[in-house]
Amino acid sequence: MDSIRSGLSLIRNFLDWLPDDIVAAVILLLAIAIAYGLHRIFRKVVRRTLATRYPYVLSIFTQMRGVSRLALLIFALLIAFPVAPFDPDIRHWIGRCLLISIIALIGWTAITTLNITADLYLLRFRLDVEDNLLARKHITQIRVLLRAAYVLVVTITVGAALMTFEPVRQYGVSLFASAGVAGIIAGLAARPVLTNLFAGVQLAMTQPIRIDDAVIVEKEWGTIEEITSTYVVVQLWDLRRMIVPLSYFIEKPFQNWTRESSALVGSVMLYLDYTAPIDIIREKLQEIVTAAKTWNGQTAKIQVTDANDKVIEVRVLVSADNAGATFDLRCLVREKIIDFLQREHPSALPRQRNETVVIPSAKETVAVASAAASQKRGDSA
Repeated sequence: MDSIRSGLSLIRNFLDWLPDDIVAAVILLLAIAIAYGLHRIFRKVVRRTLATRYPYVLSIFTQMRGVSRLALLIFALLIAFPVAPFDPDIRHWIGRCLLISIIALIGWTAITTLNITADLYLLRFRLDVEDNLLARKHITQIRVLLRAAYVLVVTITVGAALMTFEPVRQYGVSLFASAGVAGIIAGLAARPVLTNLFAGVQLAMTQPIRIDDAVIVEKEWGTIEEITSTYVVVQLWDLRRMIVPLSYFIEKPFQNWTRESSALVGSVMLYLDYTAPIDIIREKLQEIVTAAKTWNGQTAKIQVTDANDKVIEVRVLVSADNAGATFDLRCLVREKIIDFLQREHPSALPRQRNETVVIPSAKETVAVASAAASQKRGDSA
């Protein structure tokens, strides 16, 4: 550092014929250019060294690219700043900016470190497998806790930066002196933010919902697409997105179809005639699900669940490994059974029965009654 400062001093002496402000700006710009050039050279060396042998280490360095660049620039400015001939007032404000930059660098480093740690931890979990319950559990927990940590780090960083200003520091001391009233006011003002923040931590710990869970919220069926620090994005079956506050899943009831496992049991409702051959349909169901790739081999049954004056209600239950496969299997079973009944048992489909009643005329009624009376008298004789 002493050698670098000596070199910068020589440059300052060489440019002594220029105004001090211009000399100081040239020194700082030269320090920034040197730092940026060294950073690019360092990046190229690291990429060539780690690209083929250590790809994971290279990905870590790639994520730290912005942090390392800012750190090198701040370091170069700290070296060049004492040499630059600034006025005392300008020196004071530049020093304040450098201090705030160091605080921001620490916060950015903390966030980047959290991201890298989370990515390394989640490398062993995959969502694109059939049984992804464990992966959904850990991914949800890490993402929610990460967002809560982001809020905490940003709050501390901004607070530390503001405390470098004397008026803000005095205001903070006065707030501590009147902590009772200020605490109540701040608590009321920040209630929505704090409610969702604590709800996020509670969701991460207890996990009533996870990423990719199949849920019914506000009578809408969908899957949990994203969990942020304040809200949850539910992707509905028709690709709409429902935005729900985090606190909703703590305070209100909802249905979670994949709470314990990703496998689901789907139902198909059929309305058939009373002459429908239930046993034959049951055999056909086994044939359909056996040939289906989405069936997981666990549930396939038919039950007559209701009957009225016109039709019987037949419920078909089938199971698959996830929500998408269950929906596809339900549609397949419904189509195959209807096609089977249309071809081989059309009488099993719902029908309307009408009975024609012939009402005799008055003359016919009298004639019938007379004939009956004559027959009765003949039998008596």
